[in-house]
Amino acid sequence: MEWSDQGIVLSARKHGETSAILTLMTRVQGVHAGLVRGGAGKRKRGDLQPGNRVEAHWRGRLAEHLGTYTCEVVQAHAATLLDSPDALACLSAALALTESALPEREPHPSIFEGLDILLGSLEGEDWPSIYVKWELGLLGELGFGLDFSCCASTGETENLIYVSPKSGRAVSAGAGESYKKVMLALPTFLLGHGIAGSPEEIVDGLNLTGFFLERHVFGHLRSEKLPAARRRLLERMNKFKS
Repeated sequence: MEWSDQGIVLSARKHGETSAILTLMTRVQGVHAGLVRGGAGKRKRGDLQPGNRVEAHWRGRLAEHLGTYTCEVVQAHAATLLDSPDALACLSAALALTESALPEREPHPSIFEGLDILLGSLEGEDWPSIYVKWELGLLGELGFGLDFSCCASTGETENLIYVSPKSGRAVSAGAGESYKKVMLALPTFLLGHGIAGSPEEIVDGLNLTGFFLERHVFGHLRSEKLPAARRRLLERMNKFKS
């Protein structure tokens, strides 16, 4: 059995003396691992850097087997970010979330597309906002989408500044005033397309998505917490708050 697909390298772990276990986020096959013979060697190691986009060919005797990969690099994202530690932290967080949150071999083409857009934005300035919106998309794809369309209590569509930690729905300033100590902040940039957030809003956005990721996604896994790379990204973003 075999297939070919576009993929983004999530991780590559040494296996034996010369090989590596490569995990990709692929457009059609989802998160999928395979063995790369010689993947631990100098010649191939650079091709398997996390974040690289590749054309992958997988082959295995049966679909459930680990199988083997051959890959050709299409774009080396990590190599362009060596002088941008914050963008590299974003890259690491996105890849770690993708690998740990998604079931293996389950198609999620919209997450692949969103991840591809995010990686393409890392050389620009708006990647923090794009990253938070990508996490919102990840929650939605996994069945835990948040609803910012109107106030959960009154139905109004103006002055939405909170999110209920119970329902994941927006709450207006007036309706949430009595409960503001337990409410999550709803950053304005999440209410419109193409809007970038301030450093304070980015942190509020990361706290918002992180809360629901831990509750709904990682609360059911053995880790029960967000990946370390995601926690480090929040720490870095906190430094930019005024």
